[in-house]
Amino acid sequence: MTEIAAMKLNTGKLMPQLGFGTYKLTPDNATEVVLEALKIGYRHIDTAQMYGNEREVGIAIKESGIPREEIFLTTKLNNGNHRPDDARRTFEESLEKLGTDYVDMFLMHWPLPKLYDGDFVTTYKVMEEFAIDKRARAIGVSNFEPHHLVPILREATIVPATNQIELHPYLRNKATSEFCRNQGIVITAWSPLGRGRQFEDPTIVEIAQRIGASPAQVILAWHLQHGNIAIPKASSVERQRENFESANVTLSSADMEAIDTLDKGEAGRTGKHPDEMNLIPN
Repeated sequence: MTEIAAMKLNTGKLMPQLGFGTYKLTPDNATEVVLEALKIGYRHIDTAQMYGNEREVGIAIKESGIPREEIFLTTKLNNGNHRPDDARRTFEESLEKLGTDYVDMFLMHWPLPKLYDGDFVTTYKVMEEFAIDKRARAIGVSNFEPHHLVPILREATIVPATNQIELHPYLRNKATSEFCRNQGIVITAWSPLGRGRQFEDPTIVEIAQRIGASPAQVILAWHLQHGNIAIPKASSVERQRENFESANVTLSSADMEAIDTLDKGEAGRTGKHPDEMNLIPN
């Protein structure tokens, strides 16, 4: 039986190291897909207000029959909801949609330094209210660079529990990762498989063939052995199971080092740089 290790957060709570991402799951298929993931064994589900599938994720959790306390549930504040009253209102709406009275993690999805007069600290202080009243068992950020984290650490009371960033072999995001770890902030990798662009990389393929694993499993094992939390998404049951079983894969130190050398820096980024993201949904 596959067992998923957990990372200890600065709150003392354990966060499963391998989670299930729901980005791009639509209301039409989200409930079915998340239910399958829970049947396979995932106990960490990641969603967001931006994804538009919180209600369906909540239905899947309820229909699974798994006790709520056994599932680590994350959602995120949408970009249009940073003003204090909007953050409070939409957080309550998220809880209602998810069918729960608490989430295990609530994140600010983007810092948006070009919007809201560059003031993400006030938004984060509102999120601290949710942690204080226990409706969010932990709070954190997503897509924050070190220079975004500095004012949070200086002015806020609660140190973010995690920073969810784009991270994969082609973008190790090393400076941000090291800064966070030095502050006791756990790293969660979104797009941990680099949107599949590394599946044909000769280094990844050679390791996969030699140890009898798939390229995706090699990459996820690399994340797990580096101490990252990874939240790959997958619609098919076969791919969900393949990703889940990456927890059984062990890489040698030489394999880890070989994958480390694939880092392309900013050239490997597939999404927006946090300083450039200024999207507010209509």
